[in-house]
Amino acid sequence: MKTKEEILDINLNQKEFYNSKKKNLPTKIWSFFRSGLLSSIRKEVGIQEMVYSKHKEWLADLSTKKVLDLGCYSGNNLSLYIAENSKEYIGIDLSDIAIEKLSKKLSHLPNAKALAVDFLSDDDFPDSEFDIIYAYGVLHHFQNVNLLIDRLNLKLAKDGVIISYDPLETSLPVKLVRILYRPFQSDKDWEWPFTKKTFQSFESSFDIVERRGVIGKIKWFFVIKLLPISKSKKNAIGKAWNLSDWEESSHSLNKMFSCMHLTMKMKKKSIN
Repeated sequence: MKTKEEILDINLNQKEFYNSKKKNLPTKIWSFFRSGLLSSIRKEVGIQEMVYSKHKEWLADLSTKKVLDLGCYSGNNLSLYIAENSKEYIGIDLSDIAIEKLSKKLSHLPNAKALAVDFLSDDDFPDSEFDIIYAYGVLHHFQNVNLLIDRLNLKLAKDGVIISYDPLETSLPVKLVRILYRPFQSDKDWEWPFTKKTFQSFESSFDIVERRGVIGKIKWFFVIKLLPISKSKKNAIGKAWNLSDWEESSHSLNKMFSCMHLTMKMKKKSIN
């Protein structure tokens, strides 16, 4: 397991990667699958809308909240919503190019700012006492989960909440594909999809208020799309599968681990 100093060095490479966006061919193919084909399925059956709606529900009333938008790049789908509704908003990312773009989007909001800093750096990022840490597609970038958890606890206020969304590597077909792909991956040094052990680490360190698995059975939807039936029937099947993934994963670990992505609302444990 890498030390904090080693990870800070890796993060310099990560910054350069996201600034240049230079990907090798295998990484481009995987990105096309993830952002192209899967994104298409997410839109068709309403996964994206479901996830963002749930996140807004978890965020609740932001008017008195100090929020950290962790690893937000130039702004994720909810960055502006959070910034416009929270008492104080700080968006951070390694990429200074991305943060410059986000700063322009936030220029009309006196309560909001964007910083190009490393979350793990005490010198660059001393801010703390966050009521909410919103981490969309971010927590899996830390190989040393214990270090990450300690840092999250340090930055959270009492009863603070984390809202996360990350890829899982617990479904056998997904795990096999990732094993074959990993040796050729441009960003393998900072891409660590959640394993069962990762989930257990978060489960033991925080109170998981609610969790939802995404893209479980629905990952086979491409088979349905090949069938000679109407588009409306295909979408109806897809939406039913998606709802099954969404509801059952909230109480069944087996169902959750069959999914490709996991979103959670976690609360800082009370210190007695």
